[in-house]
Amino acid sequence: MKTNEQYGKFTSPAEVRIVRTLPGPIERVWDYLTDPEKRARWFAGGAMEPKKGGTLELFFKHKNIAPDETPPEDHKHVQDPGFTMSATVLRWEPPHVLSYTFDEDSDVTFELTEQGKNVQLVLTHRARGGDLPFLHGYASGWHTHLALLIALLEGSPRPPFWPMHAKLKPEYEKLRAAVK
Repeated sequence: MKTNEQYGKFTSPAEVRIVRTLPGPIERVWDYLTDPEKRARWFAGGAMEPKKGGTLELFFKHKNIAPDETPPEDHKHVQDPGFTMSATVLRWEPPHVLSYTFDEDSDVTFELTEQGKNVQLVLTHRARGGDLPFLHGYASGWHTHLALLIALLEGSPRPPFWPMHAKLKPEYEKLRAAVK
C-alpha cells in the first residue's frame, strides 16, 4: 500500500492520527487548509478568523467535491443542501500548525513539516475528554478528504468520494475496536 493510502492509526479509542506526504511548498498546503475557497474544493468551505480564538464556519456541501455521486441515505444532507458546523481556532501557527474544535466533542490538528520539496501532514483528531464512539467515521472521512486534497495538489483526477468513504468506514471501525 502506498504511503498516502495507508490507514490512520488509533493511538487510543479517542484519537486517530493520519500521516500524508503532500507536494509543497508548505505555504501552498497551508493555503488549502485555511483559504475558504481552496478548502471547499477538498473538505468544507466557510470563513475563518486567522488567529487563536478565532471563529471558523465549516460549510459542508459534498455536491461541490463529489458532483456526480450519490451519497448513502444517511449522508444525503451533506451532499446537498449541505450544513454548517461552527468551530473555534485553538492553534494558529502559520504555516506549521492549525487546530480547531470539531463538532461538539472533539478537536482536529494539522501539523505541517517541510521535507525537501514535499510537506508531511500529520492530522490528529481527538475526543475532548473520554471516548468518541463514531471516531471511525471521522477517520474514514479524513482519509477520503485527504485523498481529494492530494489529487488537487498533484493535479491528478479526483478519486470517487462516497465509494471510498463507504469502503474505508468498516475498516476504520475494526482498527478502532482493536485498540480498546
